[in-house]
Order: sequence, then structure tokens, then C-alpha cells
Amino acid sequence: MRARICADADEAVAGIEDGSTVLVGGFGMAGMPVELIDAVIRQGAKDLTVVSNNAGNGDTGLAALLATGRVRKIICSFPRQSDSWVFDGLYREGRIELDVVPQGNLAERMRASGAGIGAFYSPTGVGTLLTEGRETREIDGRTYVLEYPIKGDVALIGAHRADRTGNLVYRKTARNFGPVMATAADLVVAQVHEIVETGEIDPEAVVTPSIYVDRVVRAVSAA
Repeated sequence: MRARICADADEAVAGIEDGSTVLVGGFGMAGMPVELIDAVIRQGAKDLTVVSNNAGNGDTGLAALLATGRVRKIICSFPRQSDSWVFDGLYREGRIELDVVPQGNLAERMRASGAGIGAFYSPTGVGTLLTEGRETREIDGRTYVLEYPIKGDVALIGAHRADRTGNLVYRKTARNFGPVMATAADLVVAQVHEIVETGEIDPEAVVTPSIYVDRVVRAVSAA
């Protein structure tokens, strides 16, 4: 399968529909596909559910999308940090819904979606407000809570390099949620720093195979 190499970020995000669930890569700003997010802002899709590690930083990237008021709900692990004022304001005003998911569970729920796993049991969060009223099971003397997969209509991820087929490699911590998100969405769009010819990436180094990637665009601000 060959990914489509897009001329710009606007072409890469074309067709995202209102009401979509959008998986957004990044750990804070590390690996966040800012140019794709800016293109979604221009594209105009609304009533979105966003799945990401954080709920935006400062006024750029995901925070800028939240500021448009077009995100109905965010599913994340760390909604609040020192520069999450956009999310804080929206949440206090009742203008956005929040579903907090422990970080390991967030990654595993997306991985489960990509692997075709219907549900799984996890010990994380047992006995806290996060799992109150949820189905639990005792396994080998330990209590686990039932978790369901998270599936995206779209995944927007950042990678370091792609070949013209769509195979991806990442750079250090910018890798974060990119690989699992790429397996868990119907449409996967990757923003990369460099596009090379097919065969220039060592197959042993490929992290996300092209079979998971639908569109690739080189970031204008790429170094």
C-alpha cells in the first residue's frame, strides 16, 4: 500500500467531517503535528472529539484548535499543566467535556483498537473516581477494571522521516503516541520533516509501516 504524498497540510486534512474522533500525537509539544492541526482549523470541521496525551500547551497547536470552540470533548491523560489556560478556561465555562484516562491505559486502548481486541482488563485506576461504577474482575487475587478500545476516524501524527511509500521513522521522544495512533484510525495523516525515496529507509528501522499510513506531508517549517 502506498501513502499519498500531499502538496500541503490543507490537502492532507481534506475531508475530515464534523463529529469526527481525531487522535492527535504529541507529548506536550514533542511530536505534535502543529501544521496539520493548523490546517484542521482552516478546514473548519467542528463538534470534534480529540484524543491526545495533553489538552494543549500555550496558544499553539492543539490549544489553538481548542480555542476555536470546535472541540466538543477531549480524552487525555494530562489536561492541566502550567500553560493549559485555553483548556482551563473552556472547561470552567462548561464549553468542553473531559474524559481523563491514565496514560498507560490511553496507549493500550488505542493499541487494542489497532490489534482488533474487543476489550481488556487493567489494574490502573482501580479504587479511584476514574473507575467508579465500572465493571471489575478479580484475577489472581488482584482487581482489574474493564477497558474498551479507542478508535479514531482520523489520526494526525508527527514523524521524523517518511519514504514515498509512507513508511515512517520517528526521532527520540517525538515518537510517543504516533505508532499506536497510526494503527487505531481509519484515516492516518503524517507530518514529517523529510520525505526520501522508497528504499532509503532501512526496513529494520521502520517503526510505522506504510500499510497504516494514508497521507504524508512535509512540514513547511521542517529543519
